[in-house]
Amino acid sequence: MSNIRLVIFTVAFTFAANCAFGRTESSPPIVVAYVFPKNEVLLPGQIDLANLNRINYAFANIKDGRIVTGFAQDEANLAFLATLRKQHPSLKVLVSVGGWLWSGGFSDVSLTMQSRKQFIESVMEFLTDHDLDGLDIDWEYPGMPGAGHPFRSEDRHNFTLLLKEFRIRFNQRAHKTGRQMYLTIAAGSSDEYVAHTELSKVQRYVDTVNLMTYDYYEPGSGTITGHHAPLFTNPADPAKSSADSSVLAFEHAGVPASKILLGVPFYGHMWGQVADTQHGLYQPGVKIPNAYAPYSLIETTMLDHGFTRYWDPVASVPYLYNAEQHTFVSYEDSQSLAAKCTYVLSHKLGGVMFWEYSADPSGMLLGVINQSLRRRRARETTK
Repeated sequence: MSNIRLVIFTVAFTFAANCAFGRTESSPPIVVAYVFPKNEVLLPGQIDLANLNRINYAFANIKDGRIVTGFAQDEANLAFLATLRKQHPSLKVLVSVGGWLWSGGFSDVSLTMQSRKQFIESVMEFLTDHDLDGLDIDWEYPGMPGAGHPFRSEDRHNFTLLLKEFRIRFNQRAHKTGRQMYLTIAAGSSDEYVAHTELSKVQRYVDTVNLMTYDYYEPGSGTITGHHAPLFTNPADPAKSSADSSVLAFEHAGVPASKILLGVPFYGHMWGQVADTQHGLYQPGVKIPNAYAPYSLIETTMLDHGFTRYWDPVASVPYLYNAEQHTFVSYEDSQSLAAKCTYVLSHKLGGVMFWEYSADPSGMLLGVINQSLRRRRARETTK
């Protein structure tokens, strides 16, 4: 190999390697928000851009093997975010494609080299047209039916190939423009997800793994109540689930801690017909109307309004119980978020991501995250 070719190869390899990275020891944890306005128009001042590192705008869809907008106001909202980013140059705006209901096209688009190429080309056009910084793939889930989607055993490897080919194209684009292109995934927190993916290979091609460490318990998916976002495993939990156990499983599967973003929910789940035993925790319950409760609703209509707050010191999360209504609520609050941020720092994770911004319009929860991550980190670095 000639000296010129060696230099070119070295530069190209170094550039490619630097385009897929996690948090370094000296850099602070990042904060990523999923923004899901559906058909609503985003308004000035609605999003606290100064306290975010990255926005994942949800959701784009897949149609005829190509990425497409999902909602009526997406074009306007993406243009709005691109304009706001000029005021905050460090902020990155990605589009998230898929989600629980719109993951039906992933198995097909990842199936062959040609189908992957078509999908990737459409994404490159989409990112250019909307002046975006990258793509978040929310495939729920490779090799599994999710919400009844088509799936194949080949999904496990094809998912890896799709991400690899995206990374190649992103690195090529970044080499030409000098602008880093971000590639991330939203990952299920279950052992089943780990078994149906090649995480040790996948992690090579993505900047972060947005680990959805919530919805461990959901009304209607089981017969009992439980913490839907526990930090640690409570031995009394029949499912033995927790964010900690999921993080350890991902690390064991080959994902560096620095690439893992700990997912936290800005919402709660509600169960009805729950007996007043252990204040409703791990008790039989049923799904009730409006069982999905944004934090803003919990804060204004439940706390001190017939619901009593309890704290699980083992799982490190709160829960509510209304003895008169026999209603149990699992949710996240400032105390549990502070504990999770301490966990992120002590385990040297890449940061925090949350679903979803509009669930806490007051910004209280985001403020707790930033205060816990940034101030504690600052104290550590001055010691």
